[in-house]
Amino acid sequence: MKLSQFDFNLPDAQVALYPHSIERTVTNDKGEKSIFRIKRPDECRMVVVHKKSQTIEFFKTDEKGKPLKGEYLTLVDIFKYFNEHDTFIFNNTKVFPARLYGTKEKTDAQIEVFLLRELNQEMRLWDVLVEPARKIRIGNKLFFDESGSVVAEVIDNTTSRGRTLRFLYDCPHDDFKRDLFAIGQAPLPRYIIDHKDKDGNKDRPVTEEDFDDFQCIFAEHEGAVTAPSTGLHFTRQMMKRMEIHGINSAFITIHTGLGNFNDIEVEDLSKHKMDSEEMHINHETCELVNNTKKKGNHVCAIGASVLKATESSVGTDGLLKEFDGWTNKFIFPPYDFGLADSLLVNLYHPMSTMLMSTCAFGGFELVMEAYREASKNGYMFGCFGDVMLIKND
Repeated sequence: MKLSQFDFNLPDAQVALYPHSIERTVTNDKGEKSIFRIKRPDECRMVVVHKKSQTIEFFKTDEKGKPLKGEYLTLVDIFKYFNEHDTFIFNNTKVFPARLYGTKEKTDAQIEVFLLRELNQEMRLWDVLVEPARKIRIGNKLFFDESGSVVAEVIDNTTSRGRTLRFLYDCPHDDFKRDLFAIGQAPLPRYIIDHKDKDGNKDRPVTEEDFDDFQCIFAEHEGAVTAPSTGLHFTRQMMKRMEIHGINSAFITIHTGLGNFNDIEVEDLSKHKMDSEEMHINHETCELVNNTKKKGNHVCAIGASVLKATESSVGTDGLLKEFDGWTNKFIFPPYDFGLADSLLVNLYHPMSTMLMSTCAFGGFELVMEAYREASKNGYMFGCFGDVMLIKND
């Protein structure tokens, strides 16, 4: 397929800059009213796509199955589409505060340093991206705090924006990482932190709550530089509802990277190469997921990263296999899926790799029709936006 086929109109106002929230009004004993907002990512709107019947649901229904116009489905309605003993697969990677801001030695120019991964613990070597890259050369030193205690030296160029940094920090490794992460920020996507108002001014300041908002509640294994965003909608209340409904939770780990946001520079998608991501699937997860399939129950992948991971490790028998390694799988239509029969994903940006994997799972024409209708009806897009459930029925 061609890149341009995945374009659609996305109004700038429909890019979610914060988690979904609801408004509440409280009246005190004097009759005075106070209005405040509560974050409820699990109450975002949900589009439901049915592959076999080629139908799309936006609204709740009455007892006769008639749509209730204006009463949109939300994520908490997901349980009516699943049964006891079905299994949801989550990505339990943990995001670290990867975005740092430092100053260049002598010039004091501000430099953004985005940590990608640690290359060598003993030598304090990190693979990073720098911006503006043209100002950073081998041998330059960068200072990251006012005291000058966190300093890094550029020792190699890896790509046009990529550098290898050696942090000049003489202390135990755990202390070094604690101090390094203490000066970092949540690695929110650029479409959030660079968002501008109608006058061209940035209108999305960094907040203290960003890191909690950009971390799944079940995050366990550190290594991601962007959150597996569909999992962000699952609050503790949602996980409890899953337990009440008898739906199993299975966990895989794939350390989601910036490659998911890279612009695709070729029209022919077969020529696009994805960055590799580290992933791990253990025996316990395989046993739970495979038993679910063998008993005829449903398996739902929660997010595009989970879909990528499971398709990287499913066998020809349709069962999940243990995995420890890396994957650069790029899923786009047409694609024959081997494991999950359901998929829950965010509403993604035009021409993104995540949109392509969604179309591969749900069918290109049907998914793009759902996207166009969602855009027309004010649905929110991006990591904090609304979601789409795709069922094979």
